[in-house]
Amino acid sequence: MIRKLTLKDHENVLSYLREEPSINLFIIGDLEAFGYDSDFQEVWAEFDESNEINAVLLRFYQSFIPYAKGEFDIGSFVSIMKEFKQPISTSGKTALIDKFEQFEELKLGKKQVTFFAECRTDEYLGTTDLEIKKAGFDEVDQIIRLRRTIEEFHVKDDAREILVKAMESNTARTYYTEENGISSCVSTAAENSQSVMIVGVCTRKENRRQGLATAIMQKLFKDVLDEGKTLCLFYDNPEAGRIYKRLGFKDIGMWTMYR
Repeated sequence: MIRKLTLKDHENVLSYLREEPSINLFIIGDLEAFGYDSDFQEVWAEFDESNEINAVLLRFYQSFIPYAKGEFDIGSFVSIMKEFKQPISTSGKTALIDKFEQFEELKLGKKQVTFFAECRTDEYLGTTDLEIKKAGFDEVDQIIRLRRTIEEFHVKDDAREILVKAMESNTARTYYTEENGISSCVSTAAENSQSVMIVGVCTRKENRRQGLATAIMQKLFKDVLDEGKTLCLFYDNPEAGRIYKRLGFKDIGMWTMYR
């Protein structure tokens, strides 16, 4: 049986998701921040014969994140997803997202497969004398403009709206350095009670190779770890991967995004 979840299901679904808290940080973060009654977010679950959760599907705007530990009724999830305006975005564990590729009725976008890594220790973090600031709403437009200059980034039309909403709900923060405007910045996303996703690591072309992003990450990572949370991130660039691993990250799986 598949049904849409409500606030009454909150503790039950969180208990299920927290068995893999890093993998599920987006779903956990969105449920903690936006709940079950918003117009831009919905969540469904498949239940087995014992009324135990077997799989979960989250919709956040036009993006879907499925999660399951084993076999589930993928056809029913596809039926939900195809009711929304196509193309849609979807992401999740690579082995799980691979199962959706056979359904032609889903108009999936460009595919990207990345490593998924996490960090639980600050023992590899250094310090910096650079002045690193925390962004407020006044810096949002600068952040979006800088992200749009990065070829590898896919900045959507609603990126500003999503960033503002995330900052309002305390599920995102951005630290930055400044030199005639923002010269480098690093952001979080999907912050929840247990984990944080690192996103938007970017530096202006004229300010690269100065160690700015690394310095920002050291400051941001230390602050997050001091709050008792796990750091998570995606990467597909081997050079970036080496930097993250020097800062204490370890690979825990593969993640696929269609957008």
